[in-house]
Amino acid sequence: MANLNKVLLLGNLTRDPELRYTPKGTAVADIGVAINRIWNNEQNQRQEETTFVDITLWGRQAEIAQQYLTKGRGVFIEGRLQMDTWEDKASGQKRSKLKVVAENLQFMPDGKGNAGGGISAAPASAGMQQSRPPSGMPMGGSSAEGSGFHEEEDDIPF
Repeated sequence: MANLNKVLLLGNLTRDPELRYTPKGTAVADIGVAINRIWNNEQNQRQEETTFVDITLWGRQAEIAQQYLTKGRGVFIEGRLQMDTWEDKASGQKRSKLKVVAENLQFMPDGKGNAGGGISAAPASAGMQQSRPPSGMPMGGSSAEGSGFHEEEDDIPF
Protein backbone atom coordinates (compact mmCIF):
# COMPACT_ATOMS: atom_id res chain seq x y z
CA MET A 1 0.00 0.00 0.00
CA ALA A 2 1.32 3.44 -0.93
CA ASN A 3 1.66 6.22 1.63
CA LEU A 4 0.99 9.92 1.21
CA ASN A 5 2.15 12.71 3.50
CA LYS A 6 0.89 15.96 1.97
CA VAL A 7 -0.58 19.05 3.65
CA LEU A 8 -2.15 22.13 2.01
CA LEU A 9 -2.83 25.13 4.25
CA LEU A 10 -4.18 28.62 3.58
CA GLY A 11 -4.11 31.04 6.49
CA ASN A 12 -2.50 34.05 8.14
CA LEU A 13 0.80 34.34 9.99
CA THR A 14 0.38 34.56 13.77
CA ARG A 15 3.87 36.00 14.28
CA ASP A 16 6.86 37.25 12.31
CA PRO A 17 9.17 34.47 11.05
CA GLU A 18 11.91 33.48 13.52
CA LEU A 19 15.11 32.89 11.53
CA ARG A 20 18.13 30.97 12.82
CA TYR A 21 20.99 29.01 11.29
CA THR A 22 22.18 25.46 11.90
CA PRO A 23 25.86 24.93 12.84
CA LYS A 24 26.51 24.11 9.16
CA GLY A 25 24.98 27.44 8.08
CA THR A 26 21.58 26.27 6.79
CA ALA A 27 18.78 28.78 7.36
CA VAL A 28 15.75 27.60 9.34
CA ALA A 29 12.65 29.68 10.05
CA ASP A 30 9.65 28.88 12.21
CA ILE A 31 6.29 30.47 11.51
CA GLY A 32 2.83 30.05 12.95
CA VAL A 33 -0.27 30.06 10.76
CA ALA A 34 -3.90 30.46 11.84
CA ILE A 35 -6.46 28.69 9.66
CA ASN A 36 -10.14 29.63 10.04
CA ARG A 37 -13.00 27.25 9.38
CA ILE A 38 -16.52 28.68 9.11
CA TRP A 39 -19.70 26.62 8.83
CA ASN A 40 -23.38 26.65 9.80
CA ASN A 41 -24.58 24.22 12.47
CA GLU A 42 -27.88 22.32 12.42
CA GLN A 43 -29.72 25.41 13.71
CA ASN A 44 -28.20 27.38 10.79
CA GLN A 45 -26.07 29.42 13.18
CA ARG A 46 -22.66 30.52 11.99
CA GLN A 47 -19.81 28.69 13.72
CA GLU A 48 -16.12 29.53 13.54
CA GLU A 49 -13.07 27.53 14.55
CA THR A 50 -9.42 28.56 14.33
CA THR A 51 -6.60 26.04 14.13
CA PHE A 52 -3.02 27.11 14.84
CA VAL A 53 -0.25 25.26 13.01
CA ASP A 54 3.53 25.52 13.48
CA ILE A 55 5.51 25.39 10.24
CA THR A 56 9.25 25.04 9.60
CA LEU A 57 10.91 26.48 6.49
CA TRP A 58 14.42 25.54 5.34
CA GLY A 59 17.18 27.13 3.24
CA ARG A 60 16.51 30.06 0.95
CA GLN A 61 12.78 29.64 1.57
CA ALA A 62 13.40 30.48 5.27
CA GLU A 63 15.47 33.56 4.42
CA ILE A 64 12.88 34.89 1.96
CA ALA A 65 10.07 34.32 4.45
CA GLN A 66 11.97 36.24 7.13
CA GLN A 67 12.66 39.07 4.68
CA TYR A 68 9.15 39.51 3.26
CA LEU A 69 6.58 38.04 5.63
CA THR A 70 5.12 39.69 8.72
CA LYS A 71 2.43 38.85 11.23
CA GLY A 72 -1.03 38.87 9.64
CA ARG A 73 0.15 38.19 6.07
CA GLY A 74 -1.73 35.50 4.18
CA VAL A 75 0.20 32.46 3.00
CA PHE A 76 -0.46 29.24 1.13
CA ILE A 77 1.70 26.37 2.38
CA GLU A 78 2.27 23.02 0.75
CA GLY A 79 4.25 20.61 2.87
CA ARG A 80 4.41 17.42 4.89
CA LEU A 81 3.66 16.41 8.46
CA GLN A 82 6.53 15.66 10.83
CA MET A 83 6.42 14.48 14.45
CA ASP A 84 8.89 16.19 16.77
CA THR A 85 9.71 14.37 20.02
CA TRP A 86 11.78 15.53 22.96
CA GLU A 87 12.18 15.08 26.69
CA ASP A 88 10.75 17.82 28.91
CA LYS A 89 13.66 19.11 31.02
CA ALA A 90 11.44 20.10 33.94
CA SER A 91 9.41 16.89 34.29
CA GLY A 92 11.57 14.37 32.43
CA GLN A 93 8.51 13.25 30.44
CA LYS A 94 8.64 12.51 26.73
CA ARG A 95 6.76 15.10 24.71
CA SER A 96 5.73 15.20 21.07
CA LYS A 97 4.24 17.70 18.66
CA LEU A 98 2.99 17.45 15.11
CA LYS A 99 4.21 20.22 12.79
CA VAL A 100 4.41 20.95 9.06
CA VAL A 101 7.66 21.14 7.09
CA ALA A 102 7.02 23.50 4.17
CA GLU A 103 7.97 22.42 0.66
CA ASN A 104 6.21 25.27 -1.15
CA LEU A 105 5.32 28.71 0.18
CA GLN A 106 3.21 31.27 -1.66
CA PHE A 107 2.52 34.77 -0.43
CA MET A 108 -1.09 35.87 -0.67
CA PRO A 109 -2.05 39.42 -1.74
CA ASP A 110 -1.62 41.73 1.24
CA GLY A 111 -4.52 44.12 0.56
CA LYS A 112 -2.11 46.89 -0.50
CA GLY A 113 -2.05 45.87 -4.14
CA ASN A 114 1.00 43.67 -3.72
CA ALA A 115 0.50 40.37 -5.46
CA GLY A 116 1.58 37.09 -4.02
CA GLY A 117 4.33 34.97 -5.39
CA GLY A 118 6.10 32.11 -3.89
CA ILE A 119 9.05 29.89 -3.43
CA SER A 120 9.32 26.17 -3.75
CA ALA A 121 11.67 23.72 -2.15
CA ALA A 122 13.24 21.72 -4.94
CA PRO A 123 15.37 18.59 -4.59
CA ALA A 124 18.54 19.38 -2.66
CA SER A 125 20.69 19.37 -5.80
CA ALA A 126 18.48 21.89 -7.59
CA GLY A 127 18.30 24.50 -4.81
CA MET A 128 15.41 26.95 -4.42
CA GLN A 129 13.20 28.09 -7.26
CA GLN A 130 11.44 31.43 -7.32
CA SER A 131 7.97 31.16 -8.82
CA ARG A 132 5.05 33.46 -9.55
CA PRO A 133 1.67 32.31 -10.82
CA PRO A 134 0.80 33.62 -14.28
CA SER A 135 -1.32 36.76 -14.32
CA GLY A 136 -4.98 35.88 -14.35
CA MET A 137 -4.44 32.81 -12.20
CA PRO A 138 -6.06 33.02 -8.76
CA MET A 139 -3.63 33.24 -5.87
CA GLY A 140 -3.20 30.11 -3.81
CA GLY A 141 -3.86 27.87 -6.77
CA SER A 142 -1.31 25.43 -7.96
CA SER A 143 1.45 26.69 -10.18
CA ALA A 144 1.07 26.28 -13.93
CA GLU A 145 4.59 24.89 -14.14
CA GLY A 146 4.54 21.19 -14.70
CA SER A 147 0.77 21.04 -15.07
CA GLY A 148 0.74 20.99 -18.86
CA PHE A 149 -1.21 24.27 -18.93
CA HIS A 150 0.23 27.14 -20.93
CA GLU A 151 -1.54 30.48 -20.72
CA GLU A 152 -0.70 31.46 -24.30
CA GLU A 153 -2.45 28.44 -25.84
CA ASP A 154 -5.55 29.62 -27.74
CA ASP A 155 -6.64 26.30 -29.24
CA ILE A 156 -9.27 24.98 -26.86
CA PRO A 157 -10.68 21.64 -28.06
CA PHE A 158 -14.34 22.41 -27.30
